Amino acid sequence: METGQIAGVYAEVSGFPTPVSAHVKVEELPEYRVYSVTADWSQSDLVRGSRLHYSQQWTLIADTNNHKTVRTVLPPGPFTPVSGELLRAFSPIRGLKAIVRESGNQQLLEIWDCHGLRKCLNLTALNIHGRVYDDAQFGSLSWSECEDKLLYVAEKSRNSSAGGESACREDRNVYCEDWGEALTSKSVPVVCVVDLHSGVVDVLQGVPEDVSPGQALWAPDYQSVFFVGWYHEPFRLGLKFCSNRSSSLFVLDMEGRCERLSGANLSVSCPRLSPDGSTLIFLQGRVFGPHHQCLSLQQLDLKSRKTSALIDVLNRPQAGEFAGVYETLSPCCWSADSQRVVFSSACRNWKDLFVVDRKSKKVLSLSDNLSAASRDCGSWKLLTIQRDLMVVCCSSPNTPPTLRVGFLPEKSEAMTWQTLQQPAMTFDFSWTSLDIKPPPEEDNTQYPGLDFGSVLVKPSRPFCDSRIPLVVFIHGGPHSQFPAEWNSTTAGLVKLGCAVLMVNYRGSTGFGQDSILSLIGNIGSQDVKDVQRGVLAALWSDETLDPKRVAVIGGSHGGFLCCHLVGQYPDFYKACAARNPVINAATLLGTSDIVDWRYTSAGFQFSYDSVPTAEVLAALLQKSPITHAVQIKAAVLLMLGGKDRRVSPHQGLELYKVLKTRASPVRLLWFPEDGHSLSRVDTQADCFVNTALWLQQHL
Repeated sequence: METGQIAGVYAEVSGFPTPVSAHVKVEELPEYRVYSVTADWSQSDLVRGSRLHYSQQWTLIADTNNHKTVRTVLPPGPFTPVSGELLRAFSPIRGLKAIVRESGNQQLLEIWDCHGLRKCLNLTALNIHGRVYDDAQFGSLSWSECEDKLLYVAEKSRNSSAGGESACREDRNVYCEDWGEALTSKSVPVVCVVDLHSGVVDVLQGVPEDVSPGQALWAPDYQSVFFVGWYHEPFRLGLKFCSNRSSSLFVLDMEGRCERLSGANLSVSCPRLSPDGSTLIFLQGRVFGPHHQCLSLQQLDLKSRKTSALIDVLNRPQAGEFAGVYETLSPCCWSADSQRVVFSSACRNWKDLFVVDRKSKKVLSLSDNLSAASRDCGSWKLLTIQRDLMVVCCSSPNTPPTLRVGFLPEKSEAMTWQTLQQPAMTFDFSWTSLDIKPPPEEDNTQYPGLDFGSVLVKPSRPFCDSRIPLVVFIHGGPHSQFPAEWNSTTAGLVKLGCAVLMVNYRGSTGFGQDSILSLIGNIGSQDVKDVQRGVLAALWSDETLDPKRVAVIGGSHGGFLCCHLVGQYPDFYKACAARNPVINAATLLGTSDIVDWRYTSAGFQFSYDSVPTAEVLAALLQKSPITHAVQIKAAVLLMLGGKDRRVSPHQGLELYKVLKTRASPVRLLWFPEDGHSLSRVDTQADCFVNTALWLQQHL
């Protein structure tokens, strides 16, 4: 295919909208109950080179006598573009809408009611604090019950009142730490409260000096706030994709009295208050070790101040059963009676929807008793649950995201779902989930008996009679997952005539904590062998795949594995496309924002005062793809982000120079304004087109 045709395929598969959040408003009428469901969508626009954001509303009418039976779904309202919105929150009683909006260089706080714009504050002009945080790590926007105050998190003001102009001049070049990849503008967060009557903004005092607050929400008395505080001494480590950072749950009152509510030397996140105000749940994990992990779900009784585990860490889940908590909690995740919690989580090669009962502590899947058609969805993500109405996003490798609603069933009831937004189309792909058992010689002696999985997607009808080329797509992390969900890169490659195999090697999420821990100290060997074993299993199980035309693609740790595979199996793979790969872990040690993971991945303990030794550097080098670079025969495409804080772009350059000196086929794409995820819309399109052309040329 020509470049234009490939670009057209990518425009098609990447252009489907995805629901990213939802809100439910309930109105009681004499004869029926009305549910207004508003969903926020995100959609890539290649013409603009940006993501569009818009909302759409559905009206559901239920019987008065049976609130959990939807009688009528009215046609949806028109799409409403959402321009410049950073944060949005609805008040608990009157349904007022608070928006933090970007307008030019200004940040505005807007309050809307049924009559239009009610109040607007220019937060930038007030100059009480820096920029409001809108990221998923720190950001929050929370209404008080009386609806006259709002709570949010912002950057601390750097205006110096002491020392005057000379102090400002002295400090202007002082290095300011930040929170790493994708959080480079976040350094010193503060918790802020705005009084909507007076328009006065206050920065709450009393947060410990060694703590950076975030994820703030009102306590039931509305005279104090809960927040998560990350410890930033002696220095900050990258937070994105890292659930292992030392942090605590705090409560802070308006007088500046602060109390820690969680244990010491733990990692916490996602505090969620029950509707009756009696219980606060939150996720809890270990500090250091794997950068992401199986988490426990804790419940804090606010009256007794006692904490207990609602869901424990699962070390070795049984096949076909709940595998543990790995995902963040939805902002609204409680049942109306405060007795159950709904959440999404990785489960082997899937992402499923679960509910846990607080009394029995039993976890049940909400997709176990679905119809066969509904079970075809490999990924279920909870957007919200309000008054027991769940709003979820569903997808599979051949079906773009859809929006569904369903009432949380009682114990004896069956689960039923109603689709509000059908996908624009379903693609003619076949896909299957595979379970793979390593042979005895590849078993982990410390964690024996572990298996792993993969998802194979291919055209239902091949373009010609010859076998289908296979593209092995490897996820990064390494502690993440490729669930059986919609993925535009996978869909585009399959539409171009390739089969795509996504391998969830040991160390991926969704297989228990033992699987995650098994990879520590074994990167570059166990994970490499797992991917190769997964590829061989796919080739053995499907004779339509061409073993002579196999390529490998991936980013970050996935790129690390790509480069290992083409070096360790030089005659097996014909082409490779790697995004921001780790090439030399020894030279990366001093440049990554998550230096702790660099030590841990090689099997060494990390502490803040760790200094590289010859032993550490030798081990890191020995586990790196650069040691196999001279054996590489495959054509290698490298795609690097110039602003990557997680994996320095000089990693990819190191391999590029080695391959250039050996006259090996290599090409390097440099994206100066992009970071580790290469997430800009134009960058993603460029990467896909160049990858497809590279595979077409060398397969």
